Amino acid sequence: MIELTPVRATSRISNETAARLLLKFDGNPVEWAVSDGLVPYAEAVAVMESRVAAIRAGEATERVWLVEHPPLYTAGTSAREADLLAPERFPVVRTGRGGEFTYHGPGQRVVYLMLDLQRRGPDLRRYVAALEAWIIATLGSFNVRGERREDRVGVWVRRPEKPPLQNGAPAEDKIAAIGIRVRRWVSFHGISLNVDPELEHYSGIVPCGIAGYGVTSLVDLGLPVSMPEVDMALKAAFETLFGPTETVAAP
Repeated sequence: MIELTPVRATSRISNETAARLLLKFDGNPVEWAVSDGLVPYAEAVAVMESRVAAIRAGEATERVWLVEHPPLYTAGTSAREADLLAPERFPVVRTGRGGEFTYHGPGQRVVYLMLDLQRRGPDLRRYVAALEAWIIATLGSFNVRGERREDRVGVWVRRPEKPPLQNGAPAEDKIAAIGIRVRRWVSFHGISLNVDPELEHYSGIVPCGIAGYGVTSLVDLGLPVSMPEVDMALKAAFETLFGPTETVAAP
């Protein structure tokens, strides 16, 4: 179990840096699976746990699994009860990933990554940097500039059309969250990218324990993109940063 470590603020990553992240090809492409419909959260965790054990035992290859969940709040290992503002609104699930409270629901693409970091490079900072670079590259394919922030985990977009923050800083909204867990250098859990979720559902929590900032989505930014379009962009960016994939049936 780990806590996420923010990396330096930037919106771009050079090709040379990307090549040094977690690119690997040993003849075994990463399985790429997309589930239709809404996958219950507990079911997803059970599938991840099983796959992680199989990867550790050398009985399965790496997998990336794209899902949507029914509405719920999840609490990471650093979650504070004070950040759960509406505990009766949706189910609340305590989970072993790093981070604090977040929301999952329809219209949000959740991506679970079961990767062998021992073979790719056992470096958690580099892994988180690669995940952020992946999200930023995906957003870039829709002409959205995503950025990292040293003091705030996740990927952010500037909102100059909104009033400035109370401290006078320009408004920024979070568009993607990262929450991971690593067991003997096999990763699970992953990222969530807001495509077109009900953003008001975030009002029941302090998202990721960060008050004062908003949340947004691709559709909220004026981009009426579909989930399959986002999935294609995610896949293309993943292959650049992590290596080839092979489409398989969802678990």
